[in-house]
Amino acid sequence: METIRGKVSREITFDELTERLTKHNEVSIDLGAGDGRFALRMAEQHKDTFFIGIDSCRENLRVNSRTKLPNALFVIASAQALPCELNGLASHVSINFPWGSLIESLLNDDACLLNGILRVTRPRAAMEILLNADALASAGCDLESGADRIECVLNAVGWQTTSRSDLDAESLRAIPTTWAKRLAFGRDPRAVRLRFQK
Repeated sequence: METIRGKVSREITFDELTERLTKHNEVSIDLGAGDGRFALRMAEQHKDTFFIGIDSCRENLRVNSRTKLPNALFVIASAQALPCELNGLASHVSINFPWGSLIESLLNDDACLLNGILRVTRPRAAMEILLNADALASAGCDLESGADRIECVLNAVGWQTTSRSDLDAESLRAIPTTWAKRLAFGRDPRAVRLRFQK
């Protein structure tokens, strides 16, 4: 599995990963981590949980992956081809403001993505997805119908909805992602939070 810290990438084995996880009962995976800011902030705030930020673009992760924390790791991988080393590890998955191939996969019932998420999560795992209006518009949906579609897709493969809520600009400002801050001050700050349990 390819990991990155700053400009340096290295392969780590399953045994190395297991060793890093030994002091942490909870593992949270952030899919489509972007610049890694969310995973880094969460790791700083929740020392008892191990956070793994995953993105296919190494350039995005270079800055935030420089910070060395005992409970954070950044992985270079596609959300549609998650490394087998992660199988059964995650107690929580976050997908914050997906766009491009990630939002298309969620909307279009992509088995590679959906089976991968099921594979890397534990029984009773939780998942949170934040969706924004602009990203869904670029995929040909409005906010409500896009959120409905994604909720339906996930329900069909075994993720039970536990809550759904609308987010406004004030709510977005409280979310520690670079994209949330941009959305909060943008022309269309509307967003939806979906929560699920496996």
